[in-house]
Amino acid sequence: MTETPTPATVIRNAAFIVAWDETTGHHRLIEGQDLAFAGDRILQVGGHWDGPVAEEIDGRDRLVCPGLVDIHSHPSSEPMNKGMLDELGSPGLRMSSLYEFMPLFRPDLKGTLAASKVAFSELALSGVTTIVDLTVAYDGWVDLLAASGLRAVAAPMYRSARWFTGTGHSVEYDWAEDDGRTAMAEALDVIDAATAHPSGRLSGMIAPAQIDTCSAELIRDSFAEAQARGIKMQIHAAQSMVEFNEITARHGRTPIEWLDDLGVLTDGLIIGHGIFLNDHPWAGWPGSQDFDRLVASGAAVAHCPTVFQRRGVAMRSFGRYLRAGIPMGIGTDTYPHNMLEEIRHALINSRLMTGDVYDIRAADAFDAATIGGAKVLGMPDIGRLAPGMKADLFLADIKHRAMRPLRDPLNSLIYVAGERAVTDTFVDGRAVVRDGVALAFDLDTELEALEAAQRRAEAQFRELDFRHRSHEEAAPITYADRRDDA
Repeated sequence: MTETPTPATVIRNAAFIVAWDETTGHHRLIEGQDLAFAGDRILQVGGHWDGPVAEEIDGRDRLVCPGLVDIHSHPSSEPMNKGMLDELGSPGLRMSSLYEFMPLFRPDLKGTLAASKVAFSELALSGVTTIVDLTVAYDGWVDLLAASGLRAVAAPMYRSARWFTGTGHSVEYDWAEDDGRTAMAEALDVIDAATAHPSGRLSGMIAPAQIDTCSAELIRDSFAEAQARGIKMQIHAAQSMVEFNEITARHGRTPIEWLDDLGVLTDGLIIGHGIFLNDHPWAGWPGSQDFDRLVASGAAVAHCPTVFQRRGVAMRSFGRYLRAGIPMGIGTDTYPHNMLEEIRHALINSRLMTGDVYDIRAADAFDAATIGGAKVLGMPDIGRLAPGMKADLFLADIKHRAMRPLRDPLNSLIYVAGERAVTDTFVDGRAVVRDGVALAFDLDTELEALEAAQRRAEAQFRELDFRHRSHEEAAPITYADRRDDA
């Protein structure tokens, strides 16, 4: 008996499709053709779909793209920092805001929930279909990840010590008596819960938080656990000069060298940021050959340009890492959780660092945000539009004013229109954005809740700050001194 074909959702006569060419192993642009999917899989890309149709989407004014893969994000906290950390850093701590300010301005549980929902909505609205959520686990987190509709990798962070500063120019570490083992055990339970979740869209990642807050034993044992489970491990490393100086002071080795010494600088490790190598102009640590060591290792790097560029910091350079064959993916890290903006900043910053407009092209960065991220995560069925792949994709309106005049649709999307042109996003064949509206959560309601959480955080800022400043003293409101409150 012949099996009856499943009716498909068909994007009919799409103006442009960023399709996967299996022969060349690259994305390619096709015009005026169909894309069909049913269930969680793509059935056909290109040509005319002649099978049964469940829903037909008029694609004549649409650019169809593979869903973006965000390999490093902090949804549970970062959205609340908008307006607070935009222009804030510690001059005595090489312009980082990690040590002096971020511990002072954190959401409570209600704020965490609102921040997460806002971030998940922003991600979907910018074409993201897969995220790695690096979060300190909280009650209800796994179910909230599932409710987002996104394909999510839960990466519950844990560590041996917390950092703090009492001076604004030095950082101290408060080490836990159990070396973070209790937190690690709890994180593994969360990973198990995510992997077993009935949605089928969740998985897990081992995430010792930062190289300088984790003992050698915790890092080694974490990587061994990741290898035993067949999953990835991600750790923040080479992300600040404070960390670089701390690791070289402790061990006489750069962060990259120390990871290598520990036996974890290899395939299966994702380095969050990986900016401050020994040859970075700020580092001044000759002879270590961090870049060559990284190239030879097989370890991947999660590149998140936006949060660093706000503090005058940039990788040197994204194009160099890519050309050397380092596995690279892109992440949003901070607010806004806007992947198209991260792609644009990755391109522009790489050119700024090299002084060469030909250093990197839009295709290079788009590859990193799609097939690159998929490869880093070990998910071969996402990041590309081809039959049999997951039905993870987004549509952009080529008639949007920011897309016109239209000559190169992907360049117009990345360099100009960004998320404003995104109309629809699908994950596993299910819509998470339709007609420009994120469906999982009421974004306006969650923004109201997030603003209320921000007010609560402001109220406790002074008592947490070692300098006893108000939040407005630490981060003055623009033109507040000229504000007329009458």
